[in-house]
Amino acid sequence: MKTQMVRHVVDWDNPPKLSEERKAALKALSERPDSEIDYSDIAPLDESFWKSAVRNPFYKPTKKSTTVRLDSDVLHWLKQQGRGYQSRINAILRREMLTALKQNESK
Repeated sequence: MKTQMVRHVVDWDNPPKLSEERKAALKALSERPDSEIDYSDIAPLDESFWKSAVRNPFYKPTKKSTTVRLDSDVLHWLKQQGRGYQSRINAILRREMLTALKQNESK
């Protein structure tokens, strides 16, 4: 059975207009005090929860275009390995970042 994917693209610089009904509902919610929020169905999160927590497996960091000056021999080495040298640069930097973060946590 074939299924079709439906994709909606939202231009965040020009979002769709809210109906008057939706505006009224949002206004009513924003005017309610925090004390009226019912948290009874949410389990309390203690330190043991956070120690075993994992990052959302569907998390994908956003990419940002930038200019980086690299030594020509380093760039040549990365490009020599084939397509995807920018992804390799990112992977190398991410590995170093995570290592540094782990070291800082243990201090």
